[in-house]
Amino acid sequence: MRHISGYLFLFLFCFACRDTPKPPTENPAAQLNDLLEKFYRERLSFYPLEATVQGVDGYNDQLQIDVSEDFRSRLRAFYTRTKTSLAQYDPAKFDDNDRISYEILQWECDINLKGLEFPDNYTPINQFWSLPLTLGQYGSGSGSQPFKTVQDYDNWLARIGKFPVWCDSAIVYTRKGMEKGYVLPKVLIAKCIPQFKELVTADPTKNLYYGPIQMMPADFPAADKARLTEAYKKMIAEQLVPSFQKLADFFEKEYLPKGRASSGISDTPNGRARYDYLIKYWTTTDMSADEIFELGESEVARIRGEMEKVKTQVGFKGDLRAFFDYVRTDKKFTPFKEPQQVIDWYASLEKTMKPQLSKMFDLVPKSKFEVRRTEAFREASASAEYTQGTPDGSRPGIFYVPVPDASKANVVGGESLFLHEAIPGHHYQISLQQENTALPTFRRFLWYGAYGEGWALYSESLGKELGLYTDPYQYFGMLSSEMHRAIRLVVDVGMHTKGWTREQAIEYSKANEAEPEESIVAEIERYMAIPGQALSYKVGQLKILELRHRAEQALGEKFDIREFHNQVLDAGCLPLKVLEEKVDRWIEQKRKS
Repeated sequence: MRHISGYLFLFLFCFACRDTPKPPTENPAAQLNDLLEKFYRERLSFYPLEATVQGVDGYNDQLQIDVSEDFRSRLRAFYTRTKTSLAQYDPAKFDDNDRISYEILQWECDINLKGLEFPDNYTPINQFWSLPLTLGQYGSGSGSQPFKTVQDYDNWLARIGKFPVWCDSAIVYTRKGMEKGYVLPKVLIAKCIPQFKELVTADPTKNLYYGPIQMMPADFPAADKARLTEAYKKMIAEQLVPSFQKLADFFEKEYLPKGRASSGISDTPNGRARYDYLIKYWTTTDMSADEIFELGESEVARIRGEMEKVKTQVGFKGDLRAFFDYVRTDKKFTPFKEPQQVIDWYASLEKTMKPQLSKMFDLVPKSKFEVRRTEAFREASASAEYTQGTPDGSRPGIFYVPVPDASKANVVGGESLFLHEAIPGHHYQISLQQENTALPTFRRFLWYGAYGEGWALYSESLGKELGLYTDPYQYFGMLSSEMHRAIRLVVDVGMHTKGWTREQAIEYSKANEAEPEESIVAEIERYMAIPGQALSYKVGQLKILELRHRAEQALGEKFDIREFHNQVLDAGCLPLKVLEEKVDRWIEQKRKS
């Protein structure tokens, strides 16, 4: 999964503009681009954490109280005003690039205005993805928040100073949710409590948020070093620790007893309508819940058949579930002794693929890329993930690999993981998008899970063409990864529309994939916390595979895989319908040439 630092997942929200442009007259394309740029800039004031990730100056001291009704009201006004401004234009008069920009902005306004009809601010915190978790990555000193200058350190003090207000507001709106029936499942509430308590430290120097002081640049003036050290201790002791203690107490004593027993949001007010909206939001399609469920069951059956073939190929005599246990536990799949060996193994995969990459891609990013071990403070519970670099190259794209115990690092599936998170998955797609100055700024930083995660999962299918998967167990690892995403279609829809319990979803997963039980439990609880998000991967992958097959069939000898990949990648993240129309136009142009 693309790492989005919690609030990086806010890339998925809409951009809006402050000023309504004058009606288009002589040059509508230029006026549209002016609208898009204004809209991007004002959008950053709503989501300043995203500005920090993008390396945009001027926002690193800001934090919005985004759970408040005032925030939602202002956001609703932005989208409404932007939609009104956009309606003045005729997309038929634009070239392909501007028409795509128009369609994306129209999609953003419509989908986010619809989303604001649902009171998501009544459940602002969960165990998987919310501001209290996100800020830990920013404030540790090793994330996107810069800590290079004295001003950087002061910016963080100003930003974190707003966090107690956010926490108080989150409690207020969670209480409103409790009154109206919008509450998390009890099992998820229980998972949040130790996350809060872990940050309640008696000694500020032992707190995660003291990290920037421990890595303070040596060339800071002595007076600033002393001032900042005391200020950070005070910030931790007087702002952060009390806020996390307040959250822990509220969740444990007041919220937990009110948690619901059900797993899906259909048990909350208007829950089914909300889930139907989330399907559209995350997949960027008009697919129904039943269609996704049936697709998932079909894909699970197909992939099981492929897994059986590999089991037979390697001569394993037990059933598929026993084979899962074998690849998960046999020592030959855990050959490492030191963490650096794991990192080096992943880094070597790029060299293995290099001769074939040029045959598959002629559009490649300039951004640098690194494989790093996940930071110690989050390694025990982290997944392997990609963190994007900055467009100016000051921070490279990073594939983080957690290695809490090198002797337990299993290589099965490692090749498909690298293809997904690194090259040509997230690193190629995100870097090319950021580097593409032909795109309006807002499109260079846009994110749709169905496209971005769909591309990454599609990238896993390229392993054999890129010189990987020569070992049948690595190919089985790819099938396991694909199965994991197919299962999501079944269990996510099952829990949120068909009354499936958490335990039922866990058992279904255990029967069909090789993941250890603790990982499966964490995944199922993730789907409970963020309904619909997990649907995006498989839906997007299947659409890209469908488009490739369509192009191969239509073009025959004219088909060039590099040109196809260019068509998918060169316009950045797109809703799937917009991507399909773009590829269809290219196919038609190639047929006529």
